[in-house]
Amino acid sequence: MKLLILAALVGLCLAQHNPNTKHNRTSIVHLFEWRWADIAEECERYLAPNGYGGVQISPPSESIVVSNPWHPWWQRYQPISYNLCSRSGTEEELKDMITRCNNVGVNIYVDAVINHMCGASGGEGTHSSCGSYFNAKNEDFPSVPYSSWDFNDDKCKTPNEEIESYGDIFQVRDCRLVSLLDLALEKDYVRGKVAEYLNKLIDLGVAGFRVDACKHMWPGDLTNVYGRLKTLNTTWFSPGTKPFIYQEVSASHQNQSYLKWLFKALTQMTVFQVIDLGGEPIKASEYFELGRVTEFKYSTKLGKVVRKWDKEKLSYLKSWGEGWGFMPSDKAMVFVDNHDNQRGHAAGGASVLTFWDSRLYKIAAGIMLAHPYGVTRVMSSYHWDRHFVNGKDQNDWMGPPSNANGSTKPVPINPDSTCGDKWICEHRWRQIRNMVIFRNVVDGQPLSNWWDNGNNQIAFSRGSKGFIVINNDDWAMDVTLNTSLPMGTYCDVISGDKSGSSCTGKQVSVAADGRATFSISNTDKDPFIAIHADSKL
Repeated sequence: MKLLILAALVGLCLAQHNPNTKHNRTSIVHLFEWRWADIAEECERYLAPNGYGGVQISPPSESIVVSNPWHPWWQRYQPISYNLCSRSGTEEELKDMITRCNNVGVNIYVDAVINHMCGASGGEGTHSSCGSYFNAKNEDFPSVPYSSWDFNDDKCKTPNEEIESYGDIFQVRDCRLVSLLDLALEKDYVRGKVAEYLNKLIDLGVAGFRVDACKHMWPGDLTNVYGRLKTLNTTWFSPGTKPFIYQEVSASHQNQSYLKWLFKALTQMTVFQVIDLGGEPIKASEYFELGRVTEFKYSTKLGKVVRKWDKEKLSYLKSWGEGWGFMPSDKAMVFVDNHDNQRGHAAGGASVLTFWDSRLYKIAAGIMLAHPYGVTRVMSSYHWDRHFVNGKDQNDWMGPPSNANGSTKPVPINPDSTCGDKWICEHRWRQIRNMVIFRNVVDGQPLSNWWDNGNNQIAFSRGSKGFIVINNDDWAMDVTLNTSLPMGTYCDVISGDKSGSSCTGKQVSVAADGRATFSISNTDKDPFIAIHADSKL
């Protein structure tokens, strides 16, 4: 009997590492702060036709509404209840979006905030996205309901109930992170309420969860909660399919001064994602058996390599992945940037590439999407007005493009397929969209034919299905390489698209022996070329 139980638990864990994407789709896009109605349209008109496998959505639960500063993005990470109404839309709009996206083969992954409720200084009243009453000072959240019995006040041993030392695992997991009221997940009642919330979303048709602030929760408590989750809705998923889980494991000591500064300035804030870069008692590996884990070292190191900081070179990427000390590929969720570290709220700081550095950002995205390591997530951002004082962006709190009443604006699509009204939409950039398709085409193929010049020119193939060449040096590149692709003429999917029987960008001729010549200037707008089986004329 014990062996049967153990086998069942092992099966549960392994199943939760699978993103459950459909139709040979491999990448997720984070449509950060998008409205549900806009996501539904985007699934139908763009994501499904271009091979995206799923969407990570912003937290759908009822949250605090902050007017000073004006409706910041982080208010979504301070729950008031598990009611499904937010500035992204109503429960009915959420349900409609999930249904429509599933119907075209695009999964939905929910950003789940289950470690805490709002900040202790969040006040009292109905300034919440659904209008529910709460009293943060008294820890009273009647819409769940939670009371003071459901928080970790008695377990935390610091004088002000805040985390004071990130070297103390008990403080990290039992105390408040910058005032956020820490839920007592070891209590059966709290576990039940959290599972009830997640199961409601599963019933609606979501495929999994990005679980926020996992480092601040005990693995045993998460094991219990995950064990209560239902299998996915059989309208769109095979019977017995477990939800995909990927977990944010943060290590906040490296940004303590910043957190204190921001807390003083704003009073309430979200949990910031700061990677486990080593040197702390809590390790990402403690969460490997529960689901995938966000590998922040990937984002930090990739930024340094592409920027050529600290004498890093693209040629060093020959051992990219576990060879760089990253977690095992089958445990990792990776990204060039995310909604936190693009604002400087995470380890790596300025090395993290974002849409502000679009040329280098596209190179990094090309590397990520061509390389087989991990499950990949593409960021889709909005613009904010940066204002730096002493190296800190004073406006990084700014919420999405909004109307005068604080409601989120729709995402308008321009005639050239880009987005307007301050929505960046990196996932619609041709170079990134086409590399998402590239990853789908080469899925399951090994990395082979590695070539580099010992500096910042590299190339590699994915079996006989795809080939990428990058020139990040300060001089031109002209080289003939073995691609392993069948003979023929291929469209470069970075400079253009395959359109019928012709290419809108560069063409690459592969000879009978699989070799092709690549010429890339260091001054090219996008100094890389990618070809794959489906781009062949």
